Amino acid sequence: MNPTHPATLPVAAGQLPAVPLTLEGYATLHQMMRFRWTAWRALPENDRREISSAAARLLAEMEGKADGQSALFSLLGHKGDLMLVHFRESFDQLNQAELDLAQLRLNDFLEPATSYLSVIELGLYESTLKTYKALADRGVEPHSDEWKKAIEETIARQKEAMKPRLFPTMPPNRYICFYPMDRRRGEDKNWYTLPMEERQRQMNEHGLVGRRYAGEVKQIITGSIGFDDWEWGVDLFADDPLVFKKLIYEMRFDQVSAVYALFGSFYIGLRCPANRLYDLLEGNLPL
Repeated sequence: MNPTHPATLPVAAGQLPAVPLTLEGYATLHQMMRFRWTAWRALPENDRREISSAAARLLAEMEGKADGQSALFSLLGHKGDLMLVHFRESFDQLNQAELDLAQLRLNDFLEPATSYLSVIELGLYESTLKTYKALADRGVEPHSDEWKKAIEETIARQKEAMKPRLFPTMPPNRYICFYPMDRRRGEDKNWYTLPMEERQRQMNEHGLVGRRYAGEVKQIITGSIGFDDWEWGVDLFADDPLVFKKLIYEMRFDQVSAVYALFGSFYIGLRCPANRLYDLLEGNLPL
């Protein structure tokens, strides 16, 4: 074969795709609710017990699922009273969870405040760069059949290796912090116009901060581009809520956050096991 044939020439760096590969896991739904306390207190105690018991049975079933769990949290502040977090294998299953909850008599006392739909996501900046460059060096044309086959093989290998992070059990910690975020797109600073190598460098720096808190907080990142109003959702789970402040504050000083991050509303909640639902609705903090 002629060594100067275009098929054998390396692909120029500027011709490589700009989009990093991602791995997707559980479909995820956050439901923030307001509770109609006045109407609830007007019910006889026997009715309150019956309604909360039926809801607790369904929540306990959802907590114990092997293929994606749910958890209930009591929210602090004015943004809502309760938050339900659901992990499921598909959007169909998320919708079924919504429908199951809607059939409860307890639902008569719940008013949606907001919600957030996303998918657990792992970005593969490092693997993407290695894979793209290796294919480019071989002269494989981006988006060709050979290119797509190599990408599919890379994703399959990574997905198997990362399965525990893509399909996690619901962390058991007492506190949760949830917030949505974007990468800034402005006149001067636009994350999506940076070269992939620079985005990879900044994300690696960003990840180093999180890893320093690995023993204190569990972090789950979800992708929501095309699903909701922000680009990512972040769930942090810990037994000490001060860790949320320290971690997020420290991250504000790395370049990717200081220059490009935009944050939505923060939601802080305390875990309420299903068997403590009645206590919570009677005004007693679940311990």
